[in-house]
Amino acid sequence: MTSGIAFIGFGEAAQTFAGATGWTGPACAYDIKTLSAEQRDAKLADYERFGVSGCETSGDAVAEARSVLSLVTADQSLKAAECAARHLQTGGWFFDMNSVAPARKVAAAEAIEAAGARYADVAIMAPVMPASLKVPLLVSGPHAVGAADQLRVFGFKNVRTVGDKIGEASAIKMIRSVMTKGIEALTAECVLAASKAGVVEEVTSSLGGDWTARADYNLERMLVHGSRRAAEMEEVCATLEDLGVEPVMTRGTVFRQAELGTIGAGSVPDSFEEKLRLIASTRKADAA
Repeated sequence: MTSGIAFIGFGEAAQTFAGATGWTGPACAYDIKTLSAEQRDAKLADYERFGVSGCETSGDAVAEARSVLSLVTADQSLKAAECAARHLQTGGWFFDMNSVAPARKVAAAEAIEAAGARYADVAIMAPVMPASLKVPLLVSGPHAVGAADQLRVFGFKNVRTVGDKIGEASAIKMIRSVMTKGIEALTAECVLAASKAGVVEEVTSSLGGDWTARADYNLERMLVHGSRRAAEMEEVCATLEDLGVEPVMTRGTVFRQAELGTIGAGSVPDSFEEKLRLIASTRKADAA
């Protein structure tokens, strides 16, 4: 029995989509975490909680579906496409929704298209929570129009095509991340220094608007997602280098995102002040 849609990678984004009102299932899923004895049970529970059929291999998931949504970590994106290419139905869809450099998407597209399936470069342009199926999606490639139509059938509400070349959507995403993820890293650096100097309130109020709330949100995102975002920013560095732009500032963003992602690997405190204390105490312990 075909599931219609297969998720390759079943983390926050896939779970958000599968559990959203308006999602048009049924779906199956494969996540590499099921290979880990420590993580397998939790991931199997995720499948059940969101009403998807779990598969033991990515090949099993792809063979069950007409359309594949790839939502894996940056380092696994090309491997996911190459594996899917061996099992995709002729004329099937592969939606590469990963945050990777255009060159990596071009390589993935070559594997998918060589197998007789259709590849779409899809960029997710905002956090999936709380937007869910309303999250902005950019689509590019020779099948972009048809891919956008198919994504709307799945339930996505905010889909736009941006060109007929693989890599155009991802280039927009990567270059935009220089600013969006870079601002997060600058925020962390600023408020950590302000906290050390005992002048957080003065600094944040001088920036205008509610920068305390904004700084709290940025720290939250980095503590929770910093490791994944650091991997994305490595892809941004590759994008900039391919364009002949030295990623001087972006390398600093990689470092700061990775640092806070490691600190937040356990539980993340609720309040802004507690987050600052957690970061400061962890950095002090690491330096000792």
